[in-house]
Amino acid sequence: MKDQSVGFVGAGRMASALARGFVKTGLVTEAAICASDPSDEARRNFSGNLPEATVMEDNGLLLQQSSIVFLAVKPQSLPHVMAGMQAEIDDDTLFVSIVAGVKLSTLSAGLGTDRIVRVMPNTPCLVGLSASGYCTGSGATEDDRQRVAQLLESVGIAIPLQEGLLDAVTGLSGSGPAFVYIMIEALSDGGVRMGLPRDAATRLAAQTVKGAAEMVLKTGEHPAALKDQVTSPGGTTVAGVRALEQAGLRAALMAAVEAATHRSLELGGS
Repeated sequence: MKDQSVGFVGAGRMASALARGFVKTGLVTEAAICASDPSDEARRNFSGNLPEATVMEDNGLLLQQSSIVFLAVKPQSLPHVMAGMQAEIDDDTLFVSIVAGVKLSTLSAGLGTDRIVRVMPNTPCLVGLSASGYCTGSGATEDDRQRVAQLLESVGIAIPLQEGLLDAVTGLSGSGPAFVYIMIEALSDGGVRMGLPRDAATRLAAQTVKGAAEMVLKTGEHPAALKDQVTSPGGTTVAGVRALEQAGLRAALMAAVEAATHRSLELGGS
């Protein structure tokens, strides 16, 4: 039934991660998920992860079956996709865009509706640890906002923000997992260089990052204060911190977020 289905226009990795996250938490049944994509490979991969979901090529058919539709296509594909769907859109459909950089005004013009929520999620939604920012279009109701927030919060945290800040969310939490994976890999490499077995080094590095993140979230303390608690005078940690500062880690991470944010703005303007 339309009032029970969640559809994904675009069946790529992000769509699959969100859908699997929703199903894993029990908020949506697997049979209530559907996805459309012109790529045979994308449809096969989506079905491989969610065998009870419905996959199809036809976006119009998906619109007929789904009361909430996630737009999960590449920014450069979106104009063509929206043009092909516009005739099938009705007032019963709530759109949620996870397309990087594309503004509500562009979505509204392309879809012919203002009942839209723009979201920037990230891939850790698959393990219930997503960090999302979102904003609502003028036609979205409070019930719509709460419905989308419930879906997003079922797979992590979701923060309502002004639309002008969503490109920064893209640069920070949208792209951020890749930056953190590089950090984990580098920490593991450091452990291996000092003699640790690779498997042990990677597990220790990943758990250290996870534990440090939980400390920030659960204590509410500033990261600098938590860092100082670990950094004893003349000890091992301050020696490592000095090496990080000399290598420019802080500036490199800030530059990475800035570069990803600027790219999001470019994609939105193209």
